[in-house]
Amino acid sequence: MSAASHFTDSALRGPPALIGIDWGTTNRRGYLLDAAGRCLAEHEDGDGMLAARGRFDAALQAMRAALGVADTPLPAILSGMVGSASGWIEAPYLDLAVPLTRLREHLVPVPGVPDAVIVPGYCERDPTAVDVMRGEETQLLGVLALDDDPGRRDGWCVLPGTHSKWVRLQHGAIAAFATFMTGELFALLTQHGTLAAASGAAHAPAVPAAFDAGLRAARAGAVLSNALFGCRARVVSGAMPASHARSYLSGLLIGTEWQGLRQRHGGQLPPRITLIGSPALAEHYVTAGAAFGVEVVRLEPRTVYLAALAALRAPA
Repeated sequence: MSAASHFTDSALRGPPALIGIDWGTTNRRGYLLDAAGRCLAEHEDGDGMLAARGRFDAALQAMRAALGVADTPLPAILSGMVGSASGWIEAPYLDLAVPLTRLREHLVPVPGVPDAVIVPGYCERDPTAVDVMRGEETQLLGVLALDDDPGRRDGWCVLPGTHSKWVRLQHGAIAAFATFMTGELFALLTQHGTLAAASGAAHAPAVPAAFDAGLRAARAGAVLSNALFGCRARVVSGAMPASHARSYLSGLLIGTEWQGLRQRHGGQLPPRITLIGSPALAEHYVTAGAAFGVEVVRLEPRTVYLAALAALRAPA
């Protein structure tokens, strides 16, 4: 991706106090905050974990420069895949018994880089499944830090994306979560294999009716591998135009998240969930929520991340 920086009006800027970086696998976004938690500048580029491997220190310095504080010693809070086994240093996963509000006590210092710390992720282990998250915990802390809706401390959140996370919060802690490879599967299936040949052009316009049809298949309890072939069968048999296949597949995969969650929790879904994601992704989940009888309330990822940075930096 191309790099992009943004600075606030100088009249609104206080002294810089903190750098925060949401450091993903392929991209990263950095923020410069003042002592009150206001964002003074931000920068986004493609220097994610994979590109920065072996040169993380230099990549951090480049982010400082992009934010306009190359020569100013400031604390830095890093979250995401930078703390994975393939990242700068591994920040060990926390157990779910550690509340989100105590994340600050478990920040992992970066050796040789004064005042740079990494936010650890979480791991859930039970007799039948193991799941992990790294990066989403920071956004979830931001949801709690916003503190404008006490109901969110005991509700469901979904963070859609390459690997969608569904998280149940209870008393400000993560009670349970589940990961769905929705975005990754969609990319793989529409770019490779027999389904790709039948899925139409990559930039085909969205077809709401086809998306709804995919949702209905998921709600009916379709076995995913069988339903995926069914998408191809619809096209080659003439039952569905190829231009509809991508929308159908999107509905099927997103609907499978909702159906899977319902099955895991005794056939019940909460009346409302909080979504942390872009407007484009939110639109699909709002549609799916309506089909499953659930209200979806969206929070902006940037807003919750900035709230999390302020909470992580606040005095204990």
